[in-house]
Order: sequence, then C-alpha cells, then structure tokens
Amino acid sequence: MSRHSFTRPALELLVRYARYHRDQRNISTHLVGVPMIVFATALLLARPALALPGAPVTPVTPAWLAFAALALWTLSRGQVALGLATTLFVGALVWAAHGLVALAEAPVLTVGLSLLVLGSLVQFIGHYYEGRRPASADDLAALLVGPMFVVLELLAMAGFCRALATQVERGAGPTKLRDLAQPLPR
Repeated sequence: MSRHSFTRPALELLVRYARYHRDQRNISTHLVGVPMIVFATALLLARPALALPGAPVTPVTPAWLAFAALALWTLSRGQVALGLATTLFVGALVWAAHGLVALAEAPVLTVGLSLLVLGSLVQFIGHYYEGRRPASADDLAALLVGPMFVVLELLAMAGFCRALATQVERGAGPTKLRDLAQPLPR
C-alpha cells in the first residue's frame, strides 16, 4: 500500500479498484455489499450523540463526523459530479441509519454487526467469482473508494457519467464472467 493512495485522483483510484472487480458477478455483489457495509458502519457509529453547544437539529454523532470526512475526501478527488453523487448516496445511508437508531435502541448493535458481517460475506462471494482477494487487502484506500465505485456503476447503468466509466474500463480492462472450472492464471 502506498502512503499516497489516499491523495490520488478519483480516476486513478477507481481504475486501481476496478482491476480487482472485473467479473460482473463480483461487481453485482458489491452493489449490494458495499451499501450494506456503509449502512452497518453508520448504524454502529450513530451513537452516542455528541452534546455540542448550538448543535443543529440533527445530532452530531461519530457517524456524521465520519460522513463529513468521507464527503470532503470524495469531493477533493477531482470528479465533482461523482463526488456529489457519492456524498448524497452515503449521506442517505447515514441518515437512514440514524432513523433506525431512533426507532429501536436495543437491537442496533446486533443489527449493525449482522449487516456488517452479511455485507462482507456478500462481497467475499463476489471475490470468489473474481478469483482475487479484495482490493482493501492491498490498499486501505479501497475502503473509501468502494462507495465511489458503486455509485459510478449505478450512474453508468442509468446512462450518466459514461465518459468516466469508459475511462475506468479502459484502464482496468473489460468486465467478464470468469470460468470457475479454469485454474487462475499465476
């Protein structure tokens, strides 16, 4: 892992991440697993609410602080439209997690941990199809790139950000369905 991974531009980060995600089944599992993990993390960080003088109506929690840091990082990677879309996507998940915390206090830890494990399991299944370990095993910045990758995939499916998605595919290679009967290349 390079110390400078966190400071690279979005295109470079996305290409690097996409190289670990070329099997369409793996990408599909990430469309479920990554939001599940983001939601679970927000759920687990939605308490305690910090008592700050003059705090807004929405309580300041570790989840909102982590969201603010992620939003600043995402928006500073040089792809403004993708950064805004990712910020809105993650912000909606954080907001929803806070709504669940407000509804039921006791099972939050159980639900959060269960979703975290389930989301990770879904992604590991995808990496089985890929035949490659997760990108975060080689570069911790991949933990932050995951939501951006998912949002780009969703936007591209809807016909948006096609130029950026094409650049990422050009850099990472085309998607495929790996033949599980064939041994992995060394």
